[in-house]
Amino acid sequence: MGDATFTVDLNADLGEGFGIWRIGDDEALLGMVTSANVACGFHAGDPAGLLAVCRMASIAGARVGAQVAYRDLAGFGRRYIDMDYDDLFADVAYQIGSLQALAHVAGLRVGYVKPHGALYHAVIDNPHQARAVASAVHAVDPTLTVLGLPHSLLFREAEMIGLRTVAEVFADRAYRPDGTLVPRREAGAVLHDPAVIAERAVRMVTEGLVTAEDGTDVEVRAESICVHGDSPGAPHILAAVWEELRAAGVDLQPFC
Repeated sequence: MGDATFTVDLNADLGEGFGIWRIGDDEALLGMVTSANVACGFHAGDPAGLLAVCRMASIAGARVGAQVAYRDLAGFGRRYIDMDYDDLFADVAYQIGSLQALAHVAGLRVGYVKPHGALYHAVIDNPHQARAVASAVHAVDPTLTVLGLPHSLLFREAEMIGLRTVAEVFADRAYRPDGTLVPRREAGAVLHDPAVIAERAVRMVTEGLVTAEDGTDVEVRAESICVHGDSPGAPHILAAVWEELRAAGVDLQPFC
């Protein structure tokens, strides 16, 4: 393989267990990702588990980001909550601060923030929630990067106050023709075939396109690729994506 023509970040959601319940293989995933979206205790994760993930990330050389969410352990953060601006602002700031403390103990710095689940989708077009999340990130640390869906209200709010934004794509999720994700409650929303997912990832990076559920091509901006760590067989899926990207001449590098 010659010199890499394209560069992209590869991220996954980690630290999503709670107590004795474990979700995903954090150690295996940390051997491949360049950025780790670490839960902050609201939708998943407990302090000891999150500290362990931060320590593993330090050894693996992966960057760490705060994956902020609604306070919804029972629903894994996938249920929309109609929150007041002040409440959401405080919840997001609290979550970032919690992970910053654990990352500091592990010798790391939190470099970015990514909303999770229902909050991720809400800040695409919900003005006051998008503003609350962006404002909380800026208030905690204006050097933090926001990772999310391009053309969202979150990106608009973040960029208006000087935050850096990084656009991500989802290799293992189905897309609508408008560039948004097919809701998880719909059939076919989550993909499971490692070969299909890896092929989509390469095309997203090298061509800037993904095939939507109706068969049309949708333009995407792939600065970071997400593979969900809680999916069955996630390490095998991520390994396939990693291998195909490298074979296609794509250099895997963190964005911060």
